[in-house]
Amino acid sequence: MIKVVLYGPESTGKTTLSKQLAAHYDTQWVPEYMRQFLEEKWNLKEELISINDLIPIAEGQLKLEKAAAKQADKLLICDTNLLELKVYSEYYYNDYCPEVIKSEATKNNYSIYLLTYIDIPWEPDILRDKPNNREEMFHIFEAELKKQGFPYKILKGNKNERFNKAVEIINALLQN
Repeated sequence: MIKVVLYGPESTGKTTLSKQLAAHYDTQWVPEYMRQFLEEKWNLKEELISINDLIPIAEGQLKLEKAAAKQADKLLICDTNLLELKVYSEYYYNDYCPEVIKSEATKNNYSIYLLTYIDIPWEPDILRDKPNNREEMFHIFEAELKKQGFPYKILKGNKNERFNKAVEIINALLQN
């Protein structure tokens, strides 16, 4: 199965694009569990992420991905993965990331990472907090891909340009 993961800084269009791609290919997509988890936490307790949330978020993301993979045929679109959680964990918690997350995040279980660039407007919400350091975060995300040696392509441009480039990349993978 071809597994494509949208990966990159906050507010760079990952969710929008992952939904579009899944609809285009009539396949399953895996939502970002961290967003679901943290929105629910905020709504119930008005609390943001804590270091104790990392393992439950990782477990939830893997559970969603496994369930979607069972329903997908040739292609699975993932709106993030554990490598993204690893990057954020290390960024926000002084290079700390639980070993179980590091171990799973550094397995190359994906055919391609589509790294979303910061050239679309930042949209605020309760979970987003870094509108002024998106370029720094982009470079951190890209450096992690290079460090791991994972295959990736950068998606730039407006929503249509990103979609068209992603389709071109995925079509090439489907033809192999």
